[in-house]
Amino acid sequence: MKFVKYLASLTAFALILCVVAFARDNKSGSFDLAEPAHVGSTLLQPGHYKAEWTGPDNSLQVTILEHGKTVATTEGTMKELPSRATADEVTLKTVNDSRQVQQIEFNNRPGALMLGGM
Repeated sequence: MKFVKYLASLTAFALILCVVAFARDNKSGSFDLAEPAHVGSTLLQPGHYKAEWTGPDNSLQVTILEHGKTVATTEGTMKELPSRATADEVTLKTVNDSRQVQQIEFNNRPGALMLGGM
């Protein structure tokens, strides 16, 4: 009887960990910048970053992290793509002679993260 309780507890714990991991992964993703670009008012140098977001898809609070530390924050939205992204891809736009991150697509995700509330 103790074995059954132990097995049930272990199974429940494993299920909770899977749900938490899946839920968290759905609100974050990694991307690479090949050239300097702004996120909000912060200039990011080329490198590897992680984006995390909270809130409803039409009003997100986006945090950009480098090596686990917050380097930029901005507002954003989630845009539905016609099909899942086939790779991680960052779209930049030029505003007043400054390059800005406009959109981030994450491999195998159905949506793109639009920065700046666009």
